[in-house]
Amino acid sequence: MAITATAGPGVGPLVRDWRIRRRRSQLDLALDAGVSARHLSFVETGRSRPSPELLLLLAERLGVPLRERNSLLLAAGYAPRYHQTALDDPAMTQVKATLVRMLDLHNPYPGLVIDRTWNVVLANEAGMQLAQLLPEELVGPPLNVFRAGLHPDGMARYTLNFPEWGAYLLGQLERLRLSTDDAEVAALFEEVSAYPTVRGLKSRGNADRGAPADLASSLLIPWELLLGDVSVSLFITLTTFGTPQDVTLSELAIELYYPADPESARILGRPR
Repeated sequence: MAITATAGPGVGPLVRDWRIRRRRSQLDLALDAGVSARHLSFVETGRSRPSPELLLLLAERLGVPLRERNSLLLAAGYAPRYHQTALDDPAMTQVKATLVRMLDLHNPYPGLVIDRTWNVVLANEAGMQLAQLLPEELVGPPLNVFRAGLHPDGMARYTLNFPEWGAYLLGQLERLRLSTDDAEVAALFEEVSAYPTVRGLKSRGNADRGAPADLASSLLIPWELLLGDVSVSLFITLTTFGTPQDVTLSELAIELYYPADPESARILGRPR
């Protein structure tokens, strides 16, 4: 059943904004969705009210996150379709248990579960040991990977290759900001952009921020971290749920850190 649309821009401008954000032409999107360009134009200008099915189809073709798909439906006067279930909800028992098991099995290497803004939701023992290097104001809650990694008093002070690793983190946050319509992400980007470490990255320019010559032929850029009087080199993987139909699940990712060389594996306690 239709409900009253929320205050704010109508659904037409929102659809247009997502289309432009994804760099799709009106004709291209119309053909992809199986509607006429004229009808899509009417939707975007507010001359035609789209059905919820058409809105969801357009959102799927544009890769709109589930949270923002609900916003599109609300703007058109329809009820949201996607629930947002807390990870501690009984319905999430099996999912949470699986995530915890994955993290525990990953010890003694750090492992985290992060949300849409890269706040840490779950962490294994090795991940919490890394967090002990942070000052209290960065531990949170929430403990945020971007803040922790880019703040001058955070992990940046222990990162031996900060120009490369910091540029990776900043690039991830910038892509997240450009690909979503999330006010929290935008605010986080503005916050970390004011850090002196990040201003230093930007002042280097794109040419200087690339990988140095000795890393140019590497398969990936590692995180080189100073732990006491030893250094370790790590790389990460990010894993997401394949078919989420819940906002919470669609925004979670499992971030696992692995040793990038045999010496790092030895130091971290699990020989290859």
